[in-house]
Amino acid sequence: ARKQEIIKVTEQLIEAINNGDFEAYTKICDPGLTSFEPEALGNLVEGMDFHRFYFENGKHSFFHLRESSSHYFFSEFCYMCFSVCFCCAHPHIIGHLGYGMPKTMQSEETRVWHRRDGKWQNVHFHRSGSPTVPIK
Repeated sequence: ARKQEIIKVTEQLIEAINNGDFEAYTKICDPGLTSFEPEALGNLVEGMDFHRFYFENGKHSFFHLRESSSHYFFSEFCYMCFSVCFCCAHPHIIGHLGYGMPKTMQSEETRVWHRRDGKWQNVHFHRSGSPTVPIK
């Protein structure tokens, strides 16, 4: 039952990202969310300001590419770390048409969820792979 809850909230999180819905994203994530992700160039990100920047500037989604038709696939597993914490890991494989050419991208991600006040919140994630925006 808890595994299904984690899968469902992960799907809601991805939907919020794909829709550019920062408000929904903040309801699912802890305000002190920490992350390691390609856009941060190896630095630990703490809080929501970094993520807000990408939502507000249209670079919110690795899963959704505006100029293309994309298909998102992931496999997922969950396991209990402690009585209230689950880890959820999944690779993302995205096939899309960018500028008329087929392209496949992949990223691996692990999210740590903590159940607080009867709901799951994302407290940390680590994503590897290519940045969603070009690094110059």
